[in-house]
Amino acid sequence: MRRPAFISLAAAAVAAALVTSCSSPGTTASGGDGAKEVDVALITSTSGPLASYGEQYLQGFEAGLDHATDGTGEVDGIKIKVQKYDDAGDPAKGVSLAKKSAGQGVKIIAGTAASGVATQIAPVAAQNKVLYISGPAATDAVTAANEYTFRSGRQTFQDVATAQQILKKAEGGDAKDKKVVVLAQDNAFGQANVAAVESVLGKDGTTVTSVLAPPSATDLTPTATKVKAAKPDMVFVAWAGDTAQSMWTTLDQQGVLDASTVVTGLDIRASYPVFGKARDKITLLAHYVPGATDTPEAQAVEKYFEKKGWKTDLFTPDGFNAAQMVVQAVREAGADGDTDAMVKALEGFTFSGIKGENTVRASDHALIQPMFQAEFKGDMPSVAFTVDAQGVAPVEKKIG
Repeated sequence: MRRPAFISLAAAAVAAALVTSCSSPGTTASGGDGAKEVDVALITSTSGPLASYGEQYLQGFEAGLDHATDGTGEVDGIKIKVQKYDDAGDPAKGVSLAKKSAGQGVKIIAGTAASGVATQIAPVAAQNKVLYISGPAATDAVTAANEYTFRSGRQTFQDVATAQQILKKAEGGDAKDKKVVVLAQDNAFGQANVAAVESVLGKDGTTVTSVLAPPSATDLTPTATKVKAAKPDMVFVAWAGDTAQSMWTTLDQQGVLDASTVVTGLDIRASYPVFGKARDKITLLAHYVPGATDTPEAQAVEKYFEKKGWKTDLFTPDGFNAAQMVVQAVREAGADGDTDAMVKALEGFTFSGIKGENTVRASDHALIQPMFQAEFKGDMPSVAFTVDAQGVAPVEKKIG
């Protein structure tokens, strides 16, 4: 899409708010005109294997801030200034950036696409009494991590529960005496998926095993061979990053897609061609499908992205939600940035988002949200059906 030759004043205001400040960071600094300002540190991957996820998140946040502040970048006269940092998917770097931000007085940290980073930033938030709103990182461990940690995206349990709902709809949900193999990478995201599949599907006599590949592996033939040799009834694939195309090609070449029912999540736009022949051989669960809903927020993000020449993608809602949550926290806590007030403002917060209605569960900070089954019609996916938010709600946990 050709980029427009102009930008609206509203978009310009938000773009200005997203520029990294050159002044001393802090939660309630005063601008040159005496206005109050709240600094928000966005820590996510803009390099490394999850760079595309981070970029989608940042674009969604920008559009969400525009929408939630009516294009002003302000709430109740308080300017929201965003400072962006690249964690490169490295937990140590993410923790360092979080500690640095907290040490500079920043009271709101948001972001990260990597589960391993999110689980390490969460304790930093608690130690420093900083509000932390995690991004696309899906590990269940973020939910109920501590009273200061929230999430703006879905979690692994919701992915697996969606798969369960899809199977129930298609086959009556009878997984008794079946054999399920989880194919994933050997990292926090993959391990979380194994645990979630075991907790959701590993019941009633169902046997759940896993085949975990090194995240850096490029030759995935040995991995595919192990999966096929296990002779599973179902393969649950949880895969992230740039090796997805190689993974799907290898599974198809090794006959895995023809030998078992394969369930996986719809990935980012760039991966759509990756599925190739697999489109007709797999069942797709989806965190988000572009164009899935027609909420005011969905309309707003499409309009904003059209101006920018962007396209909505899998993790656009995560960034958009995060911006809405930041605005809610600032609105209720005011310019003083009292973290406990921010926490109280978000607990039980129900709001309309790109995907539909979201609710921050007060008891453990899980984000209750609808999910989808997707199917391809031509080169683009569409919603086959919407899975009710309560139907895939994670098991309630105790904070801490």
